Amino acid sequence: MWEDLGEYILTITDKRPLKIAEIGVGKVDLVYQYLKKQDQVDIIKTDIRPADESVIKDDITNPNLDLYKDVDIIYSIRPPSELQPYLVKLKDLTNAKLIIRPLFNEDLNTGPRKMKLKNYKKASFYIL
Repeated sequence: MWEDLGEYILTITDKRPLKIAEIGVGKVDLVYQYLKKQDQVDIIKTDIRPADESVIKDDITNPNLDLYKDVDIIYSIRPPSELQPYLVKLKDLTNAKLIIRPLFNEDLNTGPRKMKLKNYKKASFYIL
């Protein structure tokens, strides 16, 4: 499923090089691992509590916008509902595409912004 999400992320734009940011990576970074192996993909991962030195410390409620300069795609896997509006705000500030993979059966908390449900192979997620 995680490789399917990574594969889909690569299909939504032909732009290369491609800059991607994973927000709130936590300790599991399977999509990141898939994407970083791809040619012409520059990817960062951020979290408020970095699990290791490969994660950049950033607070999505008050993001360091320099980290997201020229980002084409932002994605987040299982972000808490209270952080989802901040992901939409960052998407708007960067003009990037946004993908949220919520917990199973969790409703999104993106306010008036409606995200489109997308199924790709074994992956289900929302895109804006």
